Amino acid sequence: MKFSATTLTTLAFASLGLVDALVIETPFLNFPQQPLKLDFEYDKFASKLSGYLFNEERTNEFFTKVSQVFNEPLDTLTSETKQIWKDFVFNSKQFRNMRLTMPGKKLSQVVKQNFDFYVQDRKAVPNHGLRIKATPESLGVDAVKQYSGYLDVDDEDKHFFFWAFESRNDPKNDPVILWLNGGPGCSSATGLFFELGPSAIDKSLKPVYNPYSWNSNATVIFLDQPVNVGYSYSSKSVSNTVAAGKDVYAFLELFFRQFPEYAKLDFHIAGESYAGHYIPVFASEILSHPDRSFNLTSVLIGNGLTDPLVQYEHYEPMACGQGGYSSVLDEEECKSMSDAIPRCLSLIESCYKSESIWSCVPATIYCNNAEIGPYQKTGRNVYDIRTMCEGGNLCYTDLEYIDSFMNKPEVMKALGAEVSSFESCNFDVNRDFMLSGGDWMKPYHKNVIDLLEKGVPVLIYAGDKDFICNWLGNEAWTNKLQWSGSKKFSNAPVRKWEVNGKHAGDVKNYENFTFLRVFDGGHMVPYDQPVNSLEMVNGWIAGDYKF
Repeated sequence: MKFSATTLTTLAFASLGLVDALVIETPFLNFPQQPLKLDFEYDKFASKLSGYLFNEERTNEFFTKVSQVFNEPLDTLTSETKQIWKDFVFNSKQFRNMRLTMPGKKLSQVVKQNFDFYVQDRKAVPNHGLRIKATPESLGVDAVKQYSGYLDVDDEDKHFFFWAFESRNDPKNDPVILWLNGGPGCSSATGLFFELGPSAIDKSLKPVYNPYSWNSNATVIFLDQPVNVGYSYSSKSVSNTVAAGKDVYAFLELFFRQFPEYAKLDFHIAGESYAGHYIPVFASEILSHPDRSFNLTSVLIGNGLTDPLVQYEHYEPMACGQGGYSSVLDEEECKSMSDAIPRCLSLIESCYKSESIWSCVPATIYCNNAEIGPYQKTGRNVYDIRTMCEGGNLCYTDLEYIDSFMNKPEVMKALGAEVSSFESCNFDVNRDFMLSGGDWMKPYHKNVIDLLEKGVPVLIYAGDKDFICNWLGNEAWTNKLQWSGSKKFSNAPVRKWEVNGKHAGDVKNYENFTFLRVFDGGHMVPYDQPVNSLEMVNGWIAGDYKF
């Protein structure tokens, strides 16, 4: 049996008496990728290990022991094993988190969570590892098989949390969907518990079964990204979509390597809001890896921010009665927004040309103040023009229940969470993307062109009562997108979209590009229109791109 250097190092620690007990979990489905679990007291272990680190004779004893006990040539192990040794000792934060195979301490919070799988492929995804936990059904979120865990980027101290739910129908054959919430800086727990996941959370902090969950006919993965969002954490920050995309690709590659039964299935990326930036870039990153171990079947973007240069023209008409809802601003305020549009668009054009923070940040600040600010001052819900904002920063009281649920100690323990607390949105991440990275106004719609030209189906759907990423702007940029089928798409007829015999929206399609206006949906379509939302996603993942 061929042991990895990680496994050899761990076993050597035990054989040298550096740990008090070694427990090997069975069965080993793909040994040695699944981890060994160690029971020990951290402080005693650290003290013993430091004695080896600074003593050359004892260090040589360590490597000799590895070679003798496991019958591996010393010269083939030394380089890789020394790097692991160095990782464990020199990076105290990494060491205390027991990166690789062991539970340990996370800063001031003691976390002794054991993960059931560990995946690492140094050639395909250098410096990345995936810890996976078979999440107990006792949480009551769903009765299906589910997994949670972390993608660890060891040399950058990044740790991304995910929670995956198998399909309720036929997990061996149903497709896989990765769901991403936006912000930037908001946890995908919002999608999980407020929109399209297996359960909602009520005021008593109990899961309430959702019969319209998207895992009705698909396995769905909810990922907290970028770092420092939700249960994800890091001592560093990510402030642009391109960098975030590389991390998401690494996560997917390792996830599908651990679960090859999912890798052969259709795979879709879906999300909303700032995912209008994320998804085109992430999908392009995936396509740039021809040796990937999974398919990319399609992408779905709901009420997204994708092409700001086109979309920012449509805040004024949406707020002022031209989007299918009566005006919520007076004539003077509407005129002020209209008058600011030329200056706003000029700034966004400069950002598109240079993609420099020196042009993109001013565009973000000016346009958001001029085109979104007047609406926000009314106190109305930016995610639903029909309602007033209530329930904290995100305007919905029920979202506060999710925060409370995710902060319950028993929930955090069951999921293997390694943070001291959970919050649905991290506004520091939001500011970093806007100001440090200048990411908000960048022309990521160009990546949609790349996807379409490579034959990847793209669905843009929009609830027509949303203000912040409204349907007028989304319809406009899809009509103006310059790709090989642009003329035929823009000239395609708008057709009725019917659900259960009712006119539920309007749809437009040409080849692999579709725009869907969802009637009476806000920013979060699955929340406002659960039946129609599930009908939409089921049709799309079944290959009905025309609806």
